[in-house]
Amino acid sequence: MNLTILGCYAATPRTFTNPTAQILDIKNRLFLIDCGEGTQVQLRKNKIKFSKINHIFISHLHGDHFFGLIGLISTFMLLGRNTDLHVHGPKGIKEIIKLQLKLSNSWPTFNLHFNELEAKESVVVYEDEKVIVRTIPLKHRIYTNGFLFEEKVETRKLNIQVVASYNIDKCYFQNIKNGRDITLDDGRVIPNGELSLDPPVPMRYAFCSDTVYNEGIIPLIKDVDILYHESTFLDSEEALASKTMHTTAKQAATIALKAGVKQLILGHYSTRYDKIEIFKEEALTVFPNILLAEDGRNFSF
Repeated sequence: MNLTILGCYAATPRTFTNPTAQILDIKNRLFLIDCGEGTQVQLRKNKIKFSKINHIFISHLHGDHFFGLIGLISTFMLLGRNTDLHVHGPKGIKEIIKLQLKLSNSWPTFNLHFNELEAKESVVVYEDEKVIVRTIPLKHRIYTNGFLFEEKVETRKLNIQVVASYNIDKCYFQNIKNGRDITLDDGRVIPNGELSLDPPVPMRYAFCSDTVYNEGIIPLIKDVDILYHESTFLDSEEALASKTMHTTAKQAATIALKAGVKQLILGHYSTRYDKIEIFKEEALTVFPNILLAEDGRNFSF
């Protein structure tokens, strides 16, 4: 699993910081999560191929999380894209994008699908044979979702040397991968644990964008490998965080602690602060495993 932070600051872009957008590479699927202004420039800077992006997940309709979407779609058209593009986001995203395309007479040359969300409980928004994505309902000033990306359990791996030692025919290999024992011609039963190896433990990544402190998400993100959680303010501005329905670094760390996550990544910093290291310092008073999102930073897990 690989995560590239394209932007991780709140509100307006600056010459040296960008609003929220990130690329998650999971099981060879490239997912774009949020699409703040300037996202396509950041994609180019980080040498990410536009053609590999087939699914975009938008958390909510505040501009710093989706104003880059129409520009990215327009660039897809200019590049001659012909593969389908799926946009998963709050109800209204289809109307906003289609109106801009209509008034600019810029209809895409590819199929553009919208999966509009309005459920208040967690729902599956994407699934294939290797990955499943669910919403994480958040509490913000408008309808907002985070997203939980989960690898599916793979089949078991053949312990090929042991399999060969029993002269087991290839026609039984899939049964072994599926966890079955094998009965030899002489009647001996070879347990599957001897013939195969455990698959890698599936990884889970939770993206929690704008939200007030909300313990209601804890059951959904329990024990995840990596949690990205907004930390717009420091504890000294807790009243402002509550008023604007955002979270402090200390509160994000508290969520991580109570959910038992393995790693917390802080982001969505207010531009009022001169340096982001202070967010980590505050969070470390509550939770030990803290990483800081930074524009252009890449995380491999």
